[in-house]
Amino acid sequence: MAVATTTRSRHPVLHGMVRTIRDHQLFEPGQHLLVAVSGGPDSVALLSLLTALAPAWHLTLTVVHFNYGLRGTESDADEAFVAALCRERGISLVVQRPVLTKRRGAASLQARARTARYRAMADLADDIRADRIVTGHTANDQAETVLLWLLRGAGLTGLSGMRFIRNQRIIRPLLEITRHDVLDYLKREGVRYREDSSNATSLYRRNRIRRELLPVMEQIAPAIVRRLERQSHVLRADDEYLEEIVDHVYRSTVIVEPSGNQRFERQMFARLPAALQRRLVRRSLRAGDPEGRAPSLRTVENVLRLVAGKSKGMLSVRGLDVITECEWIVLRLTPQRTVSSPSGQSFPTVTVPISLPATVYWPGTRQQIHVQVMTKQAAAPWLKQGTPDCAVFDADRLSAPLIIRAWQAGDRIHPRGMRGKRKKLQDLFTDMKVSRDERSRIPLIVAPEGILWVVGRRQDERCAVGKDTRRCLVVTVQSKAGSEGAG
Repeated sequence: MAVATTTRSRHPVLHGMVRTIRDHQLFEPGQHLLVAVSGGPDSVALLSLLTALAPAWHLTLTVVHFNYGLRGTESDADEAFVAALCRERGISLVVQRPVLTKRRGAASLQARARTARYRAMADLADDIRADRIVTGHTANDQAETVLLWLLRGAGLTGLSGMRFIRNQRIIRPLLEITRHDVLDYLKREGVRYREDSSNATSLYRRNRIRRELLPVMEQIAPAIVRRLERQSHVLRADDEYLEEIVDHVYRSTVIVEPSGNQRFERQMFARLPAALQRRLVRRSLRAGDPEGRAPSLRTVENVLRLVAGKSKGMLSVRGLDVITECEWIVLRLTPQRTVSSPSGQSFPTVTVPISLPATVYWPGTRQQIHVQVMTKQAAAPWLKQGTPDCAVFDADRLSAPLIIRAWQAGDRIHPRGMRGKRKKLQDLFTDMKVSRDERSRIPLIVAPEGILWVVGRRQDERCAVGKDTRRCLVVTVQSKAGSEGAG
């Protein structure tokens, strides 16, 4: 990052945050940041720090606040406080009021609130064209998260804690700053904040870790928060290395059939170290999940016990049937995971990972989809082609993994030619007079940044090739005889 920051007279927390941003390349000068602010000390400190950084870094800030109404007038007071804070600083504010149905189990309510919050932030970031979503998680949150996963009996991935960057978009610039330092910053700068009364209740396991467990651990091992933070760094590096290995094993040994089923040889699996067996099962189950969710450790262990048996067997897991045959382990889509055409043919709703270069057969449209990366000069013939069978993108504006999947409710795209306007895929299909049956068969090329191409129909403009492009992602399709749909 070329921009220098004059922070000599500022609080050490600002220096620490800038160091974290640079070390982990969280964002660049000139970008638009969507900042989640609850009104509590961590998020208020985050907003104050980013406001101090904004002039030198030419940042655009937009605040989002979520009012679930779960604490009545206290929730409304939090909203009013954040609104006043933004007015004082001249920052745009968007208030979201998700409706959550209360059910038995406070933890499940918190989980649903968190899921709703992240989905809403992603949608809002798309709407306002924000480059990053910023949250105020601190080193204390990291320590609490590590202990939560430890108590659940998690593996290496859980014990490595939160990442500085989640899904290539959500960033945590305070993850190396302790809550003690945050409170000191707020006090010295004279910045007010709100206290959430729910943080004092013992109903939530995280609160008990914060209020009961960590103080005891601090007596036994001073600076326990820093120790757990360092541990998460070490374990995260190990976890990322093992993920690279299992990614290679998956791509070289797992067969993804045209139906969307996955299979790999039982003898090959038995020869793998236990660590890779566990991760290969986890990777395969995640690839077969329509939302790309990782399975729990208990689910993975259940599959491993099934595979270790000598006889044939079957286990149903999240829309997949795991079947052990004499020579093969098969992950088969269950009937509810397919959609049928009028002819009665079924097509997979599975997510297919793309390794580069790759050729993937998509049964819904009976197309072979070729994906490769090349220089802009080498991609010139495809750039000039301009046909529905080819799409070219700026490879350096994308991240991994790339996947091919069918459309899902809520999917959105920034169609080329619409000057950055976002459109629901459902509305796009309606405008193009694509039938409901045909929609479910059209493949989508998807990156973590969003949908790149509704194959044969419409491309997203955010990763379009420009004058500064050096490498291109070239996607071409070849239709088989009798194919229907896109292309």
